[in-house]
Amino acid sequence: MKPLFLCVFLLLSFIGQAKQADISKLIDSLSQKLPADEPGCSIGVFEKGNVLLGQGFGLANAELNMPMSNNNVHRMASVSKQFVAMAVHLLADEGKIDLSKDISNYINGLPDYGHHVSINSMIGHVAGMGDYDLVSSEGMDESDIHEGALNLKATSGRPFRIGNEDYLTVAEFHDVVKRLPLISTPRTKWQYSNMAYVLLAILVEEVSGKTLREYSQEEIFSPLGMHDTFFADNPTELIKNRAYGYAKNKDGIYENNMTNLFWVGDGGLHTTIADMHKWDKHFYMPKLGKHPQAFMKSFMRANSELPTNDSDDNKILYANGQFIETGEYGQKISHSGGWLGASIMYERYPEHQFSSIVMCSNVSADRTISQAISQWYFANR
Repeated sequence: MKPLFLCVFLLLSFIGQAKQADISKLIDSLSQKLPADEPGCSIGVFEKGNVLLGQGFGLANAELNMPMSNNNVHRMASVSKQFVAMAVHLLADEGKIDLSKDISNYINGLPDYGHHVSINSMIGHVAGMGDYDLVSSEGMDESDIHEGALNLKATSGRPFRIGNEDYLTVAEFHDVVKRLPLISTPRTKWQYSNMAYVLLAILVEEVSGKTLREYSQEEIFSPLGMHDTFFADNPTELIKNRAYGYAKNKDGIYENNMTNLFWVGDGGLHTTIADMHKWDKHFYMPKLGKHPQAFMKSFMRANSELPTNDSDDNKILYANGQFIETGEYGQKISHSGGWLGASIMYERYPEHQFSSIVMCSNVSADRTISQAISQWYFANR
């Protein structure tokens, strides 16, 4: 038995060394895409519950010349949506809401939409609700402004600018979103809607009696041991190890690129590589819900109210904040996120239990990073 054990040990050691050599090649490739003296990214690569790579590249704070580490906290932009969907599903699992019921059953002060608008249709982006691209902005004439646009005004009287120029409190923004009409008939087409996810955050708060931050902390992050993850709903709080956001201006010079808007739902989640690794493992070893395996199976099912009149070639499969598609490497589940100071991509290949999370605080960073990681992995399996 001893010679056999020794052979197995040596084989495993060789495989480990080969994998480490491959990772070194990946690191070299990523280092070329992300110069060390520019704002950068935190990158995690996971396989079968293990961390193949957890490393920072470039700078976390350009003013202080502080390098990015493996524990910097990043704003996740729209990758936040799957966590909001998880909170909503947990409320349903508790029997506090019915996903097929009209949203007006749970949120006070909504307009009469004139149609049945289910919670599930909002999660799946088929509720007929608008998005930020419908916000009126300078340079638009009246014909460009949709009925469902925010059409906000700044104190100066000019159109409100979403980003970091103008300011609204969370309560003020919620009041506006709750008054918006639909822009199309529900369940007739797929249309991405940040507004719907803001309303889902309001749903969680009104049903649970807690903020989305509090509810998700108690029901998701604490049970999974995600101790550095939270929905940032306070513009003045100090965030330890924050990765500061940057973007290049038209002259190619980096500038600060941070938001002053702190409502949550469509975005707002902050997290780290280590915590995303814990979230990633939960898809394969679920812990949440009364019956975790069945709960996760339901969570990974494409929302039932997606339109079915499209051809299979262009039908969008969207399961609770996650796009599902089949490509070169098999089934891929992913979502990107883009906002001031945040360029994010989270990809999972469930057949291989392989995932990558690319969290850049430099919105001018190379957007092919996640693609390079997938190519590396599948070329070296």
